[in-house]
Amino acid sequence: MANWHDPEWVRFMLDDCTTWAVVGLSGDPSRTAYSIASLLQQRGKRIVPIHPSAATVLGEQGYPMLADVPFPVDVVDVFRRSEAAGEFADQAVKVGARGVWLQLGVVDEDAFARTVEAGVPMVMDTCPAIEWRRR
Repeated sequence: MANWHDPEWVRFMLDDCTTWAVVGLSGDPSRTAYSIASLLQQRGKRIVPIHPSAATVLGEQGYPMLADVPFPVDVVDVFRRSEAAGEFADQAVKVGARGVWLQLGVVDEDAFARTVEAGVPMVMDTCPAIEWRRR
């Protein structure tokens, strides 16, 4: 598990980062990404839906890709299968995100190594809701 749940990185993202791009967020309220994005908003975060349909979700304009977002993003929160997650971690580094969060059940050790080596903190295989409850 290396330091996938580094407490300082978790604290940094939850406390110090305000703009969260949520990869895989659609307007479907039955999906986990939707409920977590809603929780992020309740906690004072700005969410940015990243989805090919680029729909407006929870009152926020969506974008098809991270590179399309016209303002800085603090955290890229990835709701995609493990085999697809690394691509978004790499994109997060390219757009200058301050952190990458792979959701519960999403693990890519190679992407973790690349992201951390690039100087960007990364948390994997957990959820902001879980981490907030632990505090």
